[in-house]
Amino acid sequence: MHIELTGKNALVTGSTAGIGLAIASGLAQAGATVTVVGRSKDKVDAAVNQVNQASGRQDATGVVADAGTAAGCYEVIHARPEVDILVNNLGIYGGQPFFDIDDDAWEEIFQINVMSGVRLARHYAHGMKERGWGRIQFISSESALNIPAEMVHYGVSKAAMQGLSRGLAKVMAGTGVTVNTILPGPTRTEGAQEMMADLAERRGVSVEQMEALFLEENRPSTLLRRFATPEEVASLSIYAASNQASATTGAALRVDGGIVESIG
Repeated sequence: MHIELTGKNALVTGSTAGIGLAIASGLAQAGATVTVVGRSKDKVDAAVNQVNQASGRQDATGVVADAGTAAGCYEVIHARPEVDILVNNLGIYGGQPFFDIDDDAWEEIFQINVMSGVRLARHYAHGMKERGWGRIQFISSESALNIPAEMVHYGVSKAAMQGLSRGLAKVMAGTGVTVNTILPGPTRTEGAQEMMADLAERRGVSVEQMEALFLEENRPSTLLRRFATPEEVASLSIYAASNQASATTGAALRVDGGIVESIG
């Protein structure tokens, strides 16, 4: 199967590192003209260079904005009024006991993980519908289906994202615009590596041993039995953005390593 996205414009939020950068690079390699979005100019510039190196072209560009805020979303929209592929990857996470999660923490995670996607999809879906083609994705998590006790607010935000995606897919029914969520499991991103390194130091084990311990203790149902790479997650996103995925919409596409105990 050859995925060809030449002539398509893609925008990926939270794409200066990790899964977002892998998706941006993969979309560019498939021919799309990609916009990287991040809060730091230095990181955005570095990511744009990496995306351009991956594609062998020089058409990737960046927008420096905090898409986790209403003002930042409007900056993104002003800079890129129309796109064909929108990947809402921006998100935050972090372990915190439920009784310590105050209203501000709930509000912050909801604004960044959910409302960012609401605002951008609400704008870009119009143009996609008018043109009769579009791809909207929300990068969710297996935690949407398997709410982690150590970060309930994160799981709830990802579950809300699932509902948002399914509802928007119904709104866009029959338009040629597909809307899906991608559900990664534990992935070896920079943030995850830092967390594993910190835990490994506390427990006096290697990072590799800590990853195995983390899965054993927190995600024992894993069938992959290792962390995925950002590129492995990105592959599913790139397929979902393709013409070949035209009949896939309203779906929760799992690349979770088999963690979720379901055959559905």
